[in-house]
Amino acid sequence: MTEASKAAWIGPQPTRIEFSAVMFVGVTAIMIAGLQPLLLGRMEHEGLLSPMQLGQAATAELLAMGLAAFLAGAFLKPGRLKLMAIVSSLVLAGIDVATSFVQGDMVTLVRGAAGIPSGVLMWITVALIARSPTPERWSGVYLTVQTLAQFVMATALSVTVVPAYGSDGGWFALAGFCVATALVALLIPSSYALLPKTESNSSLPGVRGWLALVSAFLYSAFTIGVWVYAEPLSKQSGHDPGITGMAVSISLACQVAGGAAATVLAGRVNWLWTTMISAALAAAVLIGMASLPGPTMFLVLSGAFGFLWLFVLPFLVPMVIEADPTRRAAVLIGGAQVLGGSFGPFFASMLVTDTDSRGALAFGGACLVVSVLMAFGLHQSRIRAATSPGK
Repeated sequence: MTEASKAAWIGPQPTRIEFSAVMFVGVTAIMIAGLQPLLLGRMEHEGLLSPMQLGQAATAELLAMGLAAFLAGAFLKPGRLKLMAIVSSLVLAGIDVATSFVQGDMVTLVRGAAGIPSGVLMWITVALIARSPTPERWSGVYLTVQTLAQFVMATALSVTVVPAYGSDGGWFALAGFCVATALVALLIPSSYALLPKTESNSSLPGVRGWLALVSAFLYSAFTIGVWVYAEPLSKQSGHDPGITGMAVSISLACQVAGGAAATVLAGRVNWLWTTMISAALAAAVLIGMASLPGPTMFLVLSGAFGFLWLFVLPFLVPMVIEADPTRRAAVLIGGAQVLGGSFGPFFASMLVTDTDSRGALAFGGACLVVSVLMAFGLHQSRIRAATSPGK
């Protein structure tokens, strides 16, 4: 990197090894998001969970993860990071092992507990990204790498351990990955530089920072709230059951492409117009899905949805930083997005019926519009404040 880019870091610039280790820790934090359908679904197939308990366990873990990441960003000081990462990884490994010994409602309790160390690990990664000179680019890298890692892990477990040993084998394999993460955590920085205080000398964001976080929350509520209803929407459109599986695979591949594209374009394009144009395209995708299209068009729309999903996420980071230049809100964005992804399906479920799932599209569209309007309003109010007399 150039000297200019080095100077743009808040605090010392990490080495490549340190940054890679932090990314590895962050991938472990969110790995379960890609494995829940496989591992919890297998437990349901084995009679250890009811379909309702499956949803409760998945929601409890993501909610706890989002809250833990949020609270860590708000109140934890960025010191003793090696110790925190090692302890969190080992605790998470123990909880993964414990999951194989419980069933029913206890799974919800245990997986909810797993969200706490996962949230701390996520905070460690997001906190470093927030201190980088191009946080949107590194956010894109993080999203792309975590999606690829989830795909590789889910594929590997589904063709090796899980068929042979069931869900127990999957939980033990995930625990082993967490133990490996504890070793990798030895390579992360010991601490990060403190972020500047806000004007009120608070360690929490100001009002504009909180509003920006609400915008990020709503965007995640839109994406997850819509996507969990992909299968019912496909069924309502009269598709064969195999179409849903194809749609998920295509969407996942396009998510990777979207994250990679955002990584390349980050810092080179205006975040506001990129977000607004992408939102307009996403709205068109929702309208297309609401028309109950044929199989081919449904697959095309699923791919476009996946691409836009991950493409926009990194550009929300500069939006939050512009609203709160202290970057305290940026440290909280990971928790806000996970919380949004948890609440999205819950609220979307209130607008669907047994015969019509298009209410989820209406909910998602409303969240998308409000999210973008809030981002636009925050940007315009910043411009007015900067150009008003006496400023």
